[in-house]
Amino acid sequence: MKVNGIPYRTIWRSKSGKSVTILDQTLFPHAFETRELTSVTEAAEAIRTMRVRGAPLIGATAAYGMWLAMQADPGDASLDGAASMLVDTRPTAVNLAWAVDISRRSLIHLAPELRAEKALQVAERICDEDVATNMAIGLHGLDLIKTALARKSFGEPVNILTHCNAGWLATVDWGTATAPIYMAHDAGIPVHVWVDETRPRNQGAFLTAWELGKHGVPHTVICDNAGGHLMQHGAVDMVIVGSDRTTANGDVCNKIGTYLKALAAKDCNVPFYVALPSSTLDFSISNGLTGIPIEERDGREVSTIAGLALDGTIRRVSIVAEGSEVANPAFDVTPARLVTGLITERGVIEASRPALAAAFSDKIRH
Repeated sequence: MKVNGIPYRTIWRSKSGKSVTILDQTLFPHAFETRELTSVTEAAEAIRTMRVRGAPLIGATAAYGMWLAMQADPGDASLDGAASMLVDTRPTAVNLAWAVDISRRSLIHLAPELRAEKALQVAERICDEDVATNMAIGLHGLDLIKTALARKSFGEPVNILTHCNAGWLATVDWGTATAPIYMAHDAGIPVHVWVDETRPRNQGAFLTAWELGKHGVPHTVICDNAGGHLMQHGAVDMVIVGSDRTTANGDVCNKIGTYLKALAAKDCNVPFYVALPSSTLDFSISNGLTGIPIEERDGREVSTIAGLALDGTIRRVSIVAEGSEVANPAFDVTPARLVTGLITERGVIEASRPALAAAFSDKIRH
């Protein structure tokens, strides 16, 4: 995607050829700055602190982290240690363990002196495949937007509600939930996006709104609890969200609050779509409610908030009564019965075990 006319990916090999450059997303939307990662420890820190976030992007970052580790020490102990360090950073998004597993299996049988080069090849392939996958997701989702447009009066936009950030900033490029939106906008189709703020980290208000604005897509930021109201009044034509992990039967784990949007959409007869790459599928889990580990993050994400002060400094302030206990589950699970369809690189498919098994039989380990 372009920022001020300059095309960017969210992660790339640095000019030195020995490190990785990321966009530091903890500074958005108030600052657009890059950060160089020079070691696997720094890559793990970037994932844990959400300098990079979004299932596909943390997978790509982890793959580059394996490369950084192999440059420093290509031995077996370093390989296993790097893999464990990276996988332990965040438990919910399956892309993280998926990318580390691909890298480790590609390296374990190689001579140590060959591992760094191979690790780099694996990381760059994962990034390139993510871009191609998201473009395919975009094209399949674009057909859904065109169908929605046909039901609108002339000149009316297709109103799409999204939750959290499943955009360019959550992937290497294009995004998952936003890819159809960008393609529709670029094709001249009138679209308007309702952007949930997505508390507590405000990924919608801080990230999705920022990138939509940079691309020129009309959008409106709303508080998280406004979505159902808008659906009741016919102001939402479809919901498109992303996924951090989708089970064998089509249950979807995504940012906390997604389940409530799905319930409202079901009640209001609004189509609820989930855009996801096949790397997000986890065929080892059948029941999302019992099988997916839900990350519990620091309560200070809820009890404090950062903003741009009038003097130009970014400050964090408390917003919760002193002494109150705070809970911060980062994700929830939307049952497959609430999902209208899964927008994948292989088409829009039903959120069910038979449909997923038929579409992705090559992804199932026997």
